[in-house]
Amino acid sequence: MLQSDAPAIENQLDSEPMKDREALRIDAAPIDPLNTAEGFGGFLPIALIVAAAGALVFGLLASSSGEPFLLTVIAVLAMLGMFLIFGVAAGHIRIGARIAAGDLLKAAADASDEPQILAHLDGTVVYANAALDDMFGRNEAGPFAALEAVMSGEPEATQALFRLTRAAERGEKRSEDVKLRPGPSQRPTWARISVHPFASTGRDLDGSPTRQRLALWRIKNVSKEKAHEAQRIGGLEAALAAFDTMPAGFMSIAGDGTILHVNAAFEQWLGYPVGSLRTHHLRLAELAGGDGARLLEHMAEIPEADQRVVDLDLTRQDGRMVPLTLLVEPAGNQPDEGFTITAINRLTAGLGDRSHQDVRASQFFQSAPFGIATIDGEGRIASCNAAFMRLVLDGRPAQDVLASQALGRTGDADERARIEEGLAEVLAGRGNVQPIEITSGDQKQFTCRVFMSPLAAVSGGAAAALYVIDATEQKQLENRVAQAQKMEAVGNLAGGIAHDFNNVLTAIIGFSDLLLQTHRPSDPSYKDIKNIQSAANRAANLVAGLLGFSRKQTQQVSVFDINELASEMRAMLKTQVREKIDLRFQAGRDLWYVRADSNQLYQVILNLARNARDAMPDGGKLTIRTQNVTERESQRMSAVAGFTPGEYVLLEISDTGTGMSPEVMAKIFEPFFTTKGIGKGTGLGLASVYGIVKQSGGFIFPESELGKGTTFKIFLPRYVVEDSDEAGAVRPQTMASARKELSATDLTGTGRVLLVEDEVEVRQFAVRALKRQGYQVLEATDGVEALEIMAANEGKIDIVVSDVVMPEMDGPALFKELRKRNPSIKVIFVSGYPNEAFRESMGSDNFAFLPKPFSLPQLAAKVKEELAK
Repeated sequence: MLQSDAPAIENQLDSEPMKDREALRIDAAPIDPLNTAEGFGGFLPIALIVAAAGALVFGLLASSSGEPFLLTVIAVLAMLGMFLIFGVAAGHIRIGARIAAGDLLKAAADASDEPQILAHLDGTVVYANAALDDMFGRNEAGPFAALEAVMSGEPEATQALFRLTRAAERGEKRSEDVKLRPGPSQRPTWARISVHPFASTGRDLDGSPTRQRLALWRIKNVSKEKAHEAQRIGGLEAALAAFDTMPAGFMSIAGDGTILHVNAAFEQWLGYPVGSLRTHHLRLAELAGGDGARLLEHMAEIPEADQRVVDLDLTRQDGRMVPLTLLVEPAGNQPDEGFTITAINRLTAGLGDRSHQDVRASQFFQSAPFGIATIDGEGRIASCNAAFMRLVLDGRPAQDVLASQALGRTGDADERARIEEGLAEVLAGRGNVQPIEITSGDQKQFTCRVFMSPLAAVSGGAAAALYVIDATEQKQLENRVAQAQKMEAVGNLAGGIAHDFNNVLTAIIGFSDLLLQTHRPSDPSYKDIKNIQSAANRAANLVAGLLGFSRKQTQQVSVFDINELASEMRAMLKTQVREKIDLRFQAGRDLWYVRADSNQLYQVILNLARNARDAMPDGGKLTIRTQNVTERESQRMSAVAGFTPGEYVLLEISDTGTGMSPEVMAKIFEPFFTTKGIGKGTGLGLASVYGIVKQSGGFIFPESELGKGTTFKIFLPRYVVEDSDEAGAVRPQTMASARKELSATDLTGTGRVLLVEDEVEVRQFAVRALKRQGYQVLEATDGVEALEIMAANEGKIDIVVSDVVMPEMDGPALFKELRKRNPSIKVIFVSGYPNEAFRESMGSDNFAFLPKPFSLPQLAAKVKEELAK
């Protein structure tokens, strides 16, 4: 039997029944009758002919005259036999009955009660089974037209059909439940329409393979399912309606604390409109507070049901409190499955045999803002409130936990010993125990004070009560006050010694300047004098450091550009850091001016650069960067305590050194704290840096990580220079121009100077320095002598240079007497005390100030400057 090449479309359906009724566009080849059940009848005549031929052969064998004809017949039969053998071997001829696969799929699809459609993606129907006509009726325009006609009255059904069509075009499977327009009794009210797109391969008429995209549509009657679902929902709604009218409140809580469901009674007690709590997805902590929510979560884990009842105040929507008795029940076997709360309103419902006093006591116990716990005679925690669990147990329940273990869990040996001693005393009934300070939390983030009191002996009752108060803020405040007092004490010490020490340094530096003017650089003594001067300057910096961290140093304020200051320091910094360190400068463009003491900022950069050098013993990269920070950019730092957003100039000094641990970071600005070896650091460097920055109105923020380096960010306020500044206003001046101006200025002058100084060495140096510049100098050892000299030289003294602290009559008293006699007299005060503090005490700005220690050029320049005014 011959078989034609049939398309493999039934293989693409993956055992899906064929869908259509208008088929035979399945492109199947004509069916060979020999390849069907009916084809077996075509084989019967052939068998009869063969049988007749056999009879003829036997007849001819009996006749001798038929031998030639017999040989001819045998040859013909042999040829037919060979043709049959080759046909069977090639598969073109099959012996036996067989039904085509396409007919089987078509028969199965027609027998299905579910309408099925096989169509191209453009809507051309390949096949639709008989069930489609039975359910929706026959439409001359085709199966899809019949389906659309039924769905046309329902907008949602039409939209669903549109979504299904688009899904088929995208090659996606999709299913939609649609409500159909009422019609004949066999038409369903609800139908589930699904589409399954696939690709089919076949052959054209010329035998070449083709590929086409088809979609199998199925329609299932789901009216009964929808009816059952509506019935279940109706029953559930009825149950929920009865549930809402219950006299008890009910709330379901998820494992993360979110409120899943709450009945109307509960919502009314809490002052919320009915249904609002169910849709807002509030958290339990918003109603019970953080401590209360943790308490309820842990109560759900308690196995004993009688211990899952608690009297707790919940917060209403208007902020008031409502007292409720809550029963906590776990929702499942796992903690993350959440729990349920059943509530009784104590204001509207009876409480059985529980007295009002018991309820109020329980309310106070659970709502107390401090921790409360009772312990039995063996020292175990019998009960505790939510605050106690938070402060001492980190929110964990306290069943069968020894109080000594709970209180001393994160403390050291001494702290645990104090706790055990206190518990022993209170359990022995010896009275109240002095408060014990403990650290709490895994990271010791809390400082608590524990009060212990014995309770009257009751059979089976608690033996003692513990009261735990969070003293973290108080402890931090105490530490800050202690630190401030320590810094104030050191500052007062520094201020006390600054005057006398600076007098000594002034004499050393001054006489060194005089000696250097009389010795040439080739003189063997010149180097020794320079060393003396250098040591005196280092000592002066030490005093400045002491005053720096306490913000009591004198500032010589000027307006300058930080880029120019850093540029001048480049050569000096290269000599300070090692050759292994890569020193880089990243200067911001169009940098704003700042108003500060340039010399002090010079010391800030130098100090931080030296620290960075010490942090990179094996080499690294040191970067000094400047940039403008707009007010909007500074808003990112608003979360930092104490920082005020505004316009700043950022000076950033970063290194790639060893970095610092958080413990070291917390102490770096403390005076005398250093991580360097003995003899390698005073511990005043960063303390003075901090003081200088703060005194300049700026902020400093360190960032460091072990092994990744350290960065110091210094924010200095921007100084805006107006074009219409009044006369005498501070104008921008570069560091280079200032130094060049001082060195190039002629310091000689004429005039009569009264020098008032009680220190002999300082007075001698100043007198010699001024006389060398051409001035006439009169000397006085204190204020009384100065007034006598002024009286003897009435109107002949041009300027008075006076110390501040002197015996008998100090500088301020002298100043007032001088102004009474001559209001226009010019006065220069020299002192080791801060200029700002001195001006506040004087209450006047009509005088000049020169801080100690000062050099010869500085003194001469200041006198000449004041005389020129």
